[in-house]
Parts: sequence; C-alpha cells; structure tokens
Amino acid sequence: MRTRPLLLLLFAAATVLTNVAVAGNIAHGFEVVVIDAGHGGKFPGAHYGGLYEKDLTLKVALKLGKLIEDGMPGVKVVYTRKTDKALGPDLASDLQARADIANKAGGDLFISIHVNAARATAARGVETLIMGESPKEQRYNENALYESNREDLIDMSDERTAAIVRAYIQNLQFTYGEYSMAMARCIQNNYLKAGRHSRGIKPQLLRVLYATDMPGVLTEIGFMSNPQEAAYMKSEKGQNEIAASLYQAVRDYSAYVVGTRMAEEEQVNALAKTVAPEPAAEPAKTAGEKPKTETAKPAAEKPKEKPAAEKPKTETPAKTAEKPAQKPAAQPLRYTVQLMASATQVPVSSAQFRDYKGQVKQFTSEGRFPYKYCVGEYETRDAAQRKAAEVRKVFPGAFVVSCRGTQIVK
Repeated sequence: MRTRPLLLLLFAAATVLTNVAVAGNIAHGFEVVVIDAGHGGKFPGAHYGGLYEKDLTLKVALKLGKLIEDGMPGVKVVYTRKTDKALGPDLASDLQARADIANKAGGDLFISIHVNAARATAARGVETLIMGESPKEQRYNENALYESNREDLIDMSDERTAAIVRAYIQNLQFTYGEYSMAMARCIQNNYLKAGRHSRGIKPQLLRVLYATDMPGVLTEIGFMSNPQEAAYMKSEKGQNEIAASLYQAVRDYSAYVVGTRMAEEEQVNALAKTVAPEPAAEPAKTAGEKPKTETAKPAAEKPKEKPAAEKPKTETPAKTAEKPAQKPAAQPLRYTVQLMASATQVPVSSAQFRDYKGQVKQFTSEGRFPYKYCVGEYETRDAAQRKAAEVRKVFPGAFVVSCRGTQIVK
C-alpha cells in the first residue's frame, strides 16, 4: 500500500532535479541573454543637441555583448539589432519585433538599453524599469521625459486591455517577477558602485517587457539633456564603464539564479534520502506465517484496554484545556534583509549562505518562491537598509523586505 505514494514522491523528486538540470547553464544559471539596443533607424528615440538615443544604446549594447561573450563562456548572446535599423513599420510593430526575437531565441534574460532626456538640464542619473503599474511613478516619468514616443507604453484607457494587463502583472510575481526585480537590483547596485546617481527601480507599463516571455528589465543609462552625462555617454570611457556595470550586474544575477537553483536541488536531495526504508517493515510480517497465533491474542485482549471508566478521563481534560485558549497578539511590523528565495525549504546552516551561515532565518510568503531567507530584524527600514549595504558585499542582490513574525508582508 505504501509503495505507490513512495514511487510518486521519488518521481516528483526526479522531475524537479531534471527541471533544475535543463533550466539553464549550471555554471551561469542561464544560457541565452538577449540584449536590446533601444530604438533604431527611423525611430531615433530621444535626441538632444545632435545626440541620438539610438546611437548611444547600440554602442553600449555591443560592448556589453562582447563582455558577456568573452567573460561567460557557454552563454549565448542574442542582439535585437547590431546596426542602425528599425525592426517594424511603426513603433508598436518595432517593439513587438524585439520581443519576438527574444522569445524565438529562447531567452533566459532580456536587457533593454535606453537613454533619458528631460526639459530640465539638471535632471540626471540612472534608473531601471520593470514591468508593473504604479500611478505615482507613471506620472513622474510622464512629466520628466520628453521627445520619447509614448507608443512604448501600454494604453490602459480601454477597460478590457487594462483588465488583461493587470491580470498579467498579478501572475508575473509567480513566474518572472522576482527574477526581474533581482536583475534590476543588480544593475542599480553596480551603477552605484561606479559612482552614478541612482534614481531607483520603477514599475512601468512597457510594451516590450509585457511581450517578452522571460525575466526582463529596461535600463536608462543617463540623461542626454544633462551636459555632463551627455559628454560621459558620448565618450569611449563612459560607454565602457556603463557596459562594465551592466556586465557585472549580469554576473551578480547569475550568482543569484545559481544560488536559488542550488537551494532547490539541495532540498530535493535531502527529500530523496529520507523516503527510503519504511516499506521494508510490512513485507516482513507477511513473509512468515508463524505469528498467526500471536496476532490472535491481542485481538482477544482488546476489550481490556477500553474500560468504560476511562472514557471521561480523556474527554474532560480536553474540554477544560480548550477554554483558556486566547487569540495570539498581532505581531509588530518589522524589517529584514532578504538574501535568497526558494521554491523549497533550505537548511539555514547551508554553506550557500556563506558568511551568513547560521545567521539566516527562514520566512514565508505567497508566490512561486514561498521560502525567503533573511538576515536580521529591525524596527525601522533605515536600520535594515544599513544592514543591507553590508550584506550586498557578499550577496549583491540582497534587499529590504517587511515582515510580521515569520511572514513576509507587502
């Protein structure tokens, strides 16, 4: 009777291990990176003082691709364009064509490179966008940017379109949302290390990210309307530094993906070790027929084990024990630093937590990766952010989350 559940459990374990093996390059966590140089051809994007977005994005994209090809053997780089050309007759078709290239290539990561421009020449800095909707951030970007075609945004004025897009965003957290956020954090962290001014990570309703079936980000590498940033982005030195920041972000993201998959594999291996010996106990009794007289004796003695006088003794304590039960007090909102998320539980003593082995605490949440592994608990977000700055030296993708007890809350 127990053999069938056991076989099913082992089959499930084998399936997960197979999925881990085929999910991507074990050394790097993924096999195909798609690099999208924003705009091109008759769609120049932002332009200012004779400088065009399409030219800057292409130069940085080619440099980034070369760094990945040279530094991450086994990872295939796919470019949406390698020359100055449009990919469709109109902007909507052009954006869809970029997503189609990424999807047909079987991309594991999509990086779209763009350049900002603003009416105020003082506007500066770098930011990374992920697929999502935030009215506040939406208005901010609408007011800050100009000379960029708005066809790159999804029109949410139609109720049916808006409902479909919002359902997609809701499902995104169970598929690529967490990975896209991890990549965005890696990019912004490396911009900061290079001395750039960070404008943060922002959700936006971008067509190209909506149409790609993989983790994806769109990163704005600076403001061409700012004289200092324009000169920096035009220079060979600036382009090399921007490409180097993005390349290191790809490597940091790779470490994040590998760590997550190792956690899943470790848990499956532990599960496989614990399922073995139980079924051997039952066949041992049926193999020998001598114990027939022994099995009859306990059957005859059963009435002695159930005296009527004993029934109230077991029932009354149970009733009295239930009366004092009280509702647990609400846990206070606190903050912690998340290192890693996993689809399965990971021992907190696992070596993959490196310097924080033994200091990690397991939290839970909803979503595809319900187990979150975090360090420290703080009463204020500022205190947690200070800890996060330290943790990112070991885990570049670490970030602050809110929690109540052992539950991550949004």
